[in-house]
Amino acid sequence: MKILKITMALALLMILTPMISNAQDQVVTLEFQNAATALEVVQKYTKALQAGDVATMNAQFAPNAMIYGLGGGLDSLTVAQHKEYYTNSTNQFKHTLSGELYLPVKVTNNWNEGEWILSWGTNTLQHKATGKIITVPYHTAGTVVNGKITFLRYWYDMLNIMEAQGFEIKPPSN
Repeated sequence: MKILKITMALALLMILTPMISNAQDQVVTLEFQNAATALEVVQKYTKALQAGDVATMNAQFAPNAMIYGLGGGLDSLTVAQHKEYYTNSTNQFKHTLSGELYLPVKVTNNWNEGEWILSWGTNTLQHKATGKIITVPYHTAGTVVNGKITFLRYWYDMLNIMEAQGFEIKPPSN
């Protein structure tokens, strides 16, 4: 049994050694040549959301960009679907973003290589017909290539949205 444990430990070490050595080659930097430009693109997208300007939002995307995490699932949207999603949303809700924070990050020599803009904040949605307010903390991560967003991933607090729609979370009865 002792020999089996030692053999398993050595096998695990041999498997992990390439991962450990590759991780040392990865470079992450906060200062890079296109940081300001990439940041401007994402901030322009965000300001357009607050203004309800879906055309300007969509103009920040590369033609083949993919958007993930909207609509409450692991769904993906094309640029055209993004336009439809936010046209519907801005017709129903006024979006007010606050507490915005942006972080440009460049990753090289890793699976997530690219020039990323990470953003955080709170999206306060006011229903235009009823005046009802929903507060939604959010985080996005997007890559910018040649001045266009090529990938955008949303994470946000679904509980606030679900509760505003009348859903309740109840503990188990037992």
